[in-house]
Amino acid sequence: MTSFSFWKSQYDANNLSDFNFNSSGLLWLKLKSFTRPELLSQLISELHLTLPKSKLKEKAEAVFDFLQSQGLENAHRQIDQFIRRKHDEIRTSYDEQRLTSELYKLRYYDWGGDYKNSLDKYLVDDFIKVYQSYDELSAKLDGEIQRSVQGYVLCSWYNHWSSILIENIFKSHLIVLPAIGQIKKVDFFVNQIPFDLKVTYLPVNFIEAKRKTFGLRPELTELKQNARKLNIAFQTHKKSDDTYYEIVQKLRDRNTSQSLSVLKDIANMRNQILNETVNNPRELIQNLYEQQGEMRFDAANRLFLILVDKNNYDESWKLRRNLDVLKPSILYYLDRFTQKNLDDLRVEFSYAGQTYRCLADCVFVIKD
Repeated sequence: MTSFSFWKSQYDANNLSDFNFNSSGLLWLKLKSFTRPELLSQLISELHLTLPKSKLKEKAEAVFDFLQSQGLENAHRQIDQFIRRKHDEIRTSYDEQRLTSELYKLRYYDWGGDYKNSLDKYLVDDFIKVYQSYDELSAKLDGEIQRSVQGYVLCSWYNHWSSILIENIFKSHLIVLPAIGQIKKVDFFVNQIPFDLKVTYLPVNFIEAKRKTFGLRPELTELKQNARKLNIAFQTHKKSDDTYYEIVQKLRDRNTSQSLSVLKDIANMRNQILNETVNNPRELIQNLYEQQGEMRFDAANRLFLILVDKNNYDESWKLRRNLDVLKPSILYYLDRFTQKNLDDLRVEFSYAGQTYRCLADCVFVIKD
């Protein structure tokens, strides 16, 4: 039997590929998701185990050893049944319809700053270490800092609860086993393969890299040049996203064949890139792993849910709450998962000078 401590060391070292197709490792991951002590206590009771009073980790290790000693096939059957039953109880603790309605109250998806995965670092680097004057810093509290904190809180809230709704679509499928608690690196098991779900969009840096392969300049450069040709004045903002937004809106407002043609060309190229990526997502997957923020890095198996509104790429964030669009695409993917060649899901990528291996795939949700 492989020890509890061995799997813990592999998990902590980001050696997650070792868990794939290993029955002992998968059992460890399932127990790892028991983040609430009462859940582990309930499992211990159902197994009729008598354990001395001890810490959560020590109890988990004892349960792991006991389950392995009963045979791994039997162990997985017992723990899977327990997880499914408890997940159903947890899911009925909130109203999905009401939660969806709450998410529709968010009208603007604006983080309010460039956090690079850390609001704390952003505030320190852009304000605390910049302003020597107390009065100048205080003046920022009612402006940029308030906007940054409010944007961060609202967008994080929206992402958290919409992710729960999306995960529940996955977890409703017969081949998906939930991770019963919220842990890093595993949201659920698809056909007994652990996956972390990442909900995202077609990244700007990926689009620009693909444009370059076609001999095209960056979108913002293209927009600036065409705006000048059409005598459309614009301001170069501190944030390039703000400059991009201003030019696009002014081109729309001009509403001439020339201004609309500029936007159409940008959209047509994005759609061409999207079509190629749907047919061969490996390059996108590589990009998404290698462009992770340092503070959130891991090498978990991942399913990337790529949301795209072809009518307005900038509003693809709204699809996170559009269950009518999400459900058919997600369930269609899961219905066909067992037919996949798992070799096609194997990914090797480099990060900070180290090579990692994992399994990954993309699920595209596209609104035409």
